[in-house]
Amino acid sequence: MPWTPSPRFQVGTMVALRVLIGWHFLYEGLAKLLNPYWTSAGYLAESQWWFKGVFVAIAASPGAVTVVDYVNMWGQVAIGLGLMFGLFTRWSAIGGIVLLALYYIAAPPFVGYTYPIPAEGSYLIVNKVLIELAALLVVLAYPTEQTFGLDRFLARKTSGSIPEPLAPAVLESTGHD
Repeated sequence: MPWTPSPRFQVGTMVALRVLIGWHFLYEGLAKLLNPYWTSAGYLAESQWWFKGVFVAIAASPGAVTVVDYVNMWGQVAIGLGLMFGLFTRWSAIGGIVLLALYYIAAPPFVGYTYPIPAEGSYLIVNKVLIELAALLVVLAYPTEQTFGLDRFLARKTSGSIPEPLAPAVLESTGHD
């Protein structure tokens, strides 16, 4: 008989995925904030795919780079905190998906595209940005914030009661322990 994971295990792994992605976003945002020399200008200037002209133009404009850097750093921090704490989780996941899609579009791992920024490995179409984007789509498709997250308490303010966590409701409907 094949192993069937329990609903508690499934929800627990989804919460872990959400928190780990959140940690990664938070860490990346804080690393940028704490580095006074960090800027997105080099990354944008090396863009090679769709919207290359837009990204290169942004890189050439100090004012535009300042705005992009600010939105990037603080966006990563906000997305990370939202995912880690299950606060505005859907918006955090959507924000992360959009940000990762922009990273991917700016520097896709396609044959013939080379970048001066060293990569962590050799990629062909699929890289860690695309994988994390896909993982956020899973987080969006299988929300866990009502089970483990502050969104559960925000829902209480709207409805007047704390909603039941997902895991027990799933357990009751499936007959699992």
